[in-house]
Amino acid sequence: MYRTLLLLRHAKSDYPPGVADHDRPLAPRGVREAGLAGDWLCANVPAVDAVLCSTATRTRETLARTRVAAPVQYRDRLYDATAGTVIDEINRVQSHFDFEVGTLLLIGHEPAMSGVALGLATADGTNVAAAEQISLKFPTSAIAVLRTRQAWADVALDGAALVDFHVAR
Repeated sequence: MYRTLLLLRHAKSDYPPGVADHDRPLAPRGVREAGLAGDWLCANVPAVDAVLCSTATRTRETLARTRVAAPVQYRDRLYDATAGTVIDEINRVQSHFDFEVGTLLLIGHEPAMSGVALGLATADGTNVAAAEQISLKFPTSAIAVLRTRQAWADVALDGAALVDFHVAR
């Protein structure tokens, strides 16, 4: 059985004066692009079974605008996380949800999203053009699509194929 991991960087955020980084909302452009990301997910990948999402306001608002209807776990550890912390959260997916997760959407921040996408990507089956794009920039509203045969608990570096990368614009 293949498992699909979708790494979505939050949509473009706003910078209102006096608002802490964790609490920054989406900018008008981000609202639009989060909806476009949701449209792309609906049309191009398997239905999302579960979502892991940072607790930051901009990630929560991104999720809401994608219109993904799946159980969600908001994880404090995904805010300002390292790639290693994100992979640890991926490894714990089955402890967060009491059903089999085939397609996982993870909504987080840079530089962790690019680090996870490139760190998990193996040489076999990886879309080289997508890897090159990610190595240059993982912009807001971008989605990396990875597939693996491993159980979530076993996903590790070089453990998935990077099959697609899309920037919702």
